[in-house]
Amino acid sequence: MNDIDQPRLQQIRVEIRGLLSLAGPLIANNIALVGMTFTDTVMAGNISARDLAAVGVGNAVWFAVFLFGLGNLMALSPITAQALGARRQAEVGVYSRQSLWLSLLLAVLTVAVFLNASPIMSFIGIHEDFRGLAGDYVMAVSWGIPGVFAYLVLRFVSEGLGHTRPIALIAIAGLIFNVFADYVLMYGKLGFPALGAVGCGYATSAVHWGMFFIMLWYVTRGNRALYSPLKLFERFDWPDVRRLAEIVRLGLPIGIGMLAEVGLFSAAALLMGRLGTAAAGAHQIAINYAATMFMVPLGIHSAIIARVGYKVGRGDQIGARLTGNTGIAVCAGVMLISAIILLLFADVIVGFYTSDEAVHQIALGLLLMAAIFQVSDGVQVAAMGALRGLKDTAVPMGLSIFAYWGVGFPLAWYMVVVQERGPVWVWASLVAGLTVAAVLLTSRFFRITGPGAASLDAGRRA
Repeated sequence: MNDIDQPRLQQIRVEIRGLLSLAGPLIANNIALVGMTFTDTVMAGNISARDLAAVGVGNAVWFAVFLFGLGNLMALSPITAQALGARRQAEVGVYSRQSLWLSLLLAVLTVAVFLNASPIMSFIGIHEDFRGLAGDYVMAVSWGIPGVFAYLVLRFVSEGLGHTRPIALIAIAGLIFNVFADYVLMYGKLGFPALGAVGCGYATSAVHWGMFFIMLWYVTRGNRALYSPLKLFERFDWPDVRRLAEIVRLGLPIGIGMLAEVGLFSAAALLMGRLGTAAAGAHQIAINYAATMFMVPLGIHSAIIARVGYKVGRGDQIGARLTGNTGIAVCAGVMLISAIILLLFADVIVGFYTSDEAVHQIALGLLLMAAIFQVSDGVQVAAMGALRGLKDTAVPMGLSIFAYWGVGFPLAWYMVVVQERGPVWVWASLVAGLTVAAVLLTSRFFRITGPGAASLDAGRRA
């Protein structure tokens, strides 16, 4: 290696350490959130099949709406990072207060949707045996929506600040409390009535408010030295249409993009349902493994947003490109390792999920396809994080929707409905969609940040 390469290699090592130090707590946060869903499912399943079905369907309804709100509020992360990089700390407080107004508006809209959850579930054909219970579960969850959206505002400020450890600790505390609250409210302990699935919804609401109040205490009292320069609560601000429009302009494409991706996997599950019980069960095994491993690049994605955003704010275009490139490579490497593990131990992994021979054999084929799927998924989410750090969200949304719904789903529909092919072709179509997304998003990041590209001046782009 020549002398010119050595400093570059050192920069890459520093960048990898910086990304992983930020991403580690966020990965822990993601896993804790998955743990909450797992706890809800297991405890509901130990009550009755009806409660399990209600929690499963109700959770799918509320989580889709939650993701849309999360995407809109995620805009605060690159806004914070770029403002800090440009040494405009006070702007963070201004945008945070406006984001709290946005979180309240999103909460009101979400509760309005949840008030009509039962009619919506009736429209899409949810069985009447548990439809009413699922609607009651969603209504119980709705009590916590204002709390969780307000929490996300403070969380994304911390992510943009590059201070992620409290996010992980609060999520772990939330997981522990969720187990306790589920036990008490679902099974009727400590003098409370046994509420079953509805108790699970109330437990979720309590966790959401608890996470918000802990985070609020932390940013105002627990670490005042770190957060006080941001002037988060220096004064009261009424809604500012211009600032809110800026946040929505950045965040709305993120929320829509998240719904498009979730919708693709929901549509894939429905297509699998056409192929029979064994195919649907095998799909659930493969998607559960892939979704669990996806928590790692998803955490790195959030770290990429913060580090790219900070460097853009600082006017460091070369550094922003290095961060994005390194993040994409790290995510690809992590998911490649996961894919190799999957290829070596696919039979053992499937054995953890099922003893049904028909499901087992189909799942093995799907997991082989999932190995390719994982690398593409890791690259596309990393590239998306790099673009979001640049405050580039509208065009990437269009590119991802094209990849998911212009390539992935039509191909899956054609192979299953028209050609009447087997389950592997559904996953091959998902691979095609995600690979197209990875290529398009990575190419866009290279083009925006490459030599000869326009300046990434934060003030001009904001």
